[in-house]
Amino acid sequence: MGEKYVAYVGTYTHGSSIGIHLYDVDVEEGTLTERKVIPINNSSDICRSLNGKYMYSIADEGVAVFSVDEEDGDLCLINKVDIDGMRGCYLSVDQSGRYLFVAGYHDGKVTVVHTHQDGRLGSVMDGVFHKGLGSVAERNFRPHVNCVIPTPDNKYLCAVDNGIDQVKIYKINTRRHKLQLVDILRCERESGPRNLAFSQNGKFAYLLYELTNEVDVFTYEAGSNVPVFEKIQTISTTSDNVDRAHDAASGMCLSNDGKHLFTSTAGDNTVAMYTIDPESGLLNKEFALPISGEYPKDIAIFPDDKHIAVVNHESNSITTFTIDYEKKLLVQKGRPMQVETPNCILITQMGV
Repeated sequence: MGEKYVAYVGTYTHGSSIGIHLYDVDVEEGTLTERKVIPINNSSDICRSLNGKYMYSIADEGVAVFSVDEEDGDLCLINKVDIDGMRGCYLSVDQSGRYLFVAGYHDGKVTVVHTHQDGRLGSVMDGVFHKGLGSVAERNFRPHVNCVIPTPDNKYLCAVDNGIDQVKIYKINTRRHKLQLVDILRCERESGPRNLAFSQNGKFAYLLYELTNEVDVFTYEAGSNVPVFEKIQTISTTSDNVDRAHDAASGMCLSNDGKHLFTSTAGDNTVAMYTIDPESGLLNKEFALPISGEYPKDIAIFPDDKHIAVVNHESNSITTFTIDYEKKLLVQKGRPMQVETPNCILITQMGV
């Protein structure tokens, strides 16, 4: 592969870490080499703009945006905006490039921020606080929005609420720049939905549950006025014979070719791989294997789909593995790399 790639790892900065760690990616070897750290407070999530020119990051101040250097992937701060709420935990952008969506775990809020063509973040266009009691009093007594992601057709915004066991589905009024609730996907009580991803063809959705350590598979259709989700499968994320009461499914991503889904589970401290049936969207679990780290918070597949990187929050490390699809194994690449409290990872091509 002639293209060059970089990896960004967002960290919590209440210890010795100071921001987003930038790594050069050796795609063929499946390794990362740290180059520098870009200062930003508590970068718990990052995402790149659709045109690849800008990088958005959670920050204590709200949300920050950086320009991305086309030559080496370096980041240069443009501006920050207050999101009129507590610090967010998840970021995504819509297909038009007009909006940045922010999930608020701590205050149960979905925020819409306007993005300018020159990369600057503008004003907060809308903010919606979720309401309602959750199912687990000691933890989920109030809403915790953990993920916000547009549907593949860009018609709706899905807000995954870990606290009230729901996925609230909004339509964006592009004239008034406001969110309109159109449907609610109600999950099993005490399941703790955490993350949502759509298949490459946009026909299926995969919903990861933190408390039950499962993935639900749904068919997806845009519908005329409301989206249509139909559950067709539930499958475990953990290895066999484990104490699921102390596990927490944490990360999820799809391979670049759309043929496999990967999840990580804390406590069990494993990464699971599933083969995706292209016709039905159903999952077949191939393995759930240890990742030589504690609390695998996020995972990322290398561009060639032959390697995987795991950021381990509690063991302050990143581990990388070769994926052996035939033998259904993960083969570790060298010793764990040390980075304090890593929270998210993004591997992306330079100059795109």
